[in-house]
Amino acid sequence: MKIEGRAHIFGENVNTDDIIAAKYLDSQDEKFLGSKCMENIDSEFPRRVDPGDILVAGRNFGCGSSREHAPISIKGCGIALVIAESFARIFYRNAINIGLPILEISDTGKIHSGDRLSVDLNTGIIVNQDRGTEYRTQKFPRFLQEIIAQGGLVPWVSARKKGDE
Repeated sequence: MKIEGRAHIFGENVNTDDIIAAKYLDSQDEKFLGSKCMENIDSEFPRRVDPGDILVAGRNFGCGSSREHAPISIKGCGIALVIAESFARIFYRNAINIGLPILEISDTGKIHSGDRLSVDLNTGIIVNQDRGTEYRTQKFPRFLQEIIAQGGLVPWVSARKKGDE
């Protein structure tokens, strides 16, 4: 599974309230939530994202409340992958549950806004095409790739149940 897109940079300790404001929690509409993604930090963010782009952040991305709305809004605005130095545990799980791949690398500070990234989830290799640098991370485990390919945990479980019938 390969993902290519432009990098959008955010800092450390980006919490779920920064990702999607609490006033939008009454919606489950992915596109609507995507249009409000990062509104408290950068209200223009969703308009700059092209489908397939990559969000890059520092440590402790997705800290705060356990709402699934945060990764849903990221996916809804067109982001195909989030790369960070570390993730809050509940955000990590929620991202996988809704079909948003995420990867950790030790130093995201060398990636700049607008850099074109090529990411191979099968090998864990991230290439910054603009700077000629390569990062290695743990490859995405096969079962997580299957969950992502199915669009999230619920569709993955449904597909497995159908296979058992």
